[in-house]
Amino acid sequence: MAMPLRQTARISTYLLQQKLLKRREKFPLIVELEPLFACNLACEGCGKIQHPAGVLKQRMPVAQAVGAVLESGAPMVSIAGGEPLMHPQIDEIVRQLVEKRKYVFLCTNALLMRKKLDKFTPSPYFAFTVHIDGLRERHDASVDKEGTFDEAVAAIKEAKARGFRVTTNSTFFNTDTPQTVIEVLDYLNDELKVDEMMISPGYAYEKAPDQEHFLGVQQTRELFKKAFAGGNRLRWRLNHSPLFLDFLEGKVDFECTAWGIPNYSLFGWQRPCYLMADGYVPTYRELIEKTDWSKYGRGRDARCENCMAHCGYEPTAVLATMGSLKASIRAAKETVASNRGH
Repeated sequence: MAMPLRQTARISTYLLQQKLLKRREKFPLIVELEPLFACNLACEGCGKIQHPAGVLKQRMPVAQAVGAVLESGAPMVSIAGGEPLMHPQIDEIVRQLVEKRKYVFLCTNALLMRKKLDKFTPSPYFAFTVHIDGLRERHDASVDKEGTFDEAVAAIKEAKARGFRVTTNSTFFNTDTPQTVIEVLDYLNDELKVDEMMISPGYAYEKAPDQEHFLGVQQTRELFKKAFAGGNRLRWRLNHSPLFLDFLEGKVDFECTAWGIPNYSLFGWQRPCYLMADGYVPTYRELIEKTDWSKYGRGRDARCENCMAHCGYEPTAVLATMGSLKASIRAAKETVASNRGH
């Protein structure tokens, strides 16, 4: 687990306050903010650009974006889309959130990143999160555009040279093998030396053009169990709790905590999660209090049967870690070790 020690301490304090002092049952770990749906790529595993043209032209006002994050009270925000760097005021959204001491991860395909770097300032509260789904051939095929991998690598190198924190997000499908997972994570970890890496099995997003290559639960477990073997899991700077990685390789099973990473977009707060749209509500309070959370998860909703995505299960793993002294000590040791090695 490669989260910086300062951030780890801040998040741990927040979780303890929510559970022990405020006695809250449901609270956000991180908000998934989508200030636009437009994108400059047409990835096979994503359906955001399937929205009508009128919706794709919309851009969320800065005050609305920042206000939603503050309303939720979450200590972290992942700005996604669409492609956030296409938003003309994305730098101001980031600046105001950082000013409020929110940890901000700006998710990007990196095609515009080098052109936009001057708009941002390095900060321990800010990181670019570049989407990398494999090495050159595999990544370019997944985003359906040649040269995307090379541009992403160039952008990562320049951002790192300028003092920015850079993380990556990699989604894997049933066309992946343990070797392809190892190859890309080795490259990101050892050669590009990104600060942190996030991984997730692909979820069968209903609007995605390609519906044939999403992983099932057993496939996911077999893939990551083999990829993590030989000490890889401890060596890689993975931005996940140890229990979530246990979950990916089938050592433990969890129920989904869909409310842990709520989604706020142009339509409002999305029920129940980033990956499923069962309606929208205008306020975070209404999302939490008026959503029937018991309807969702494996064994309850057919759409959830093959989902092992981090947006549903990482919060569960984090809460389980908090509830176990042994798991907490293990997570702390791995955090210290990864920061020492970095």
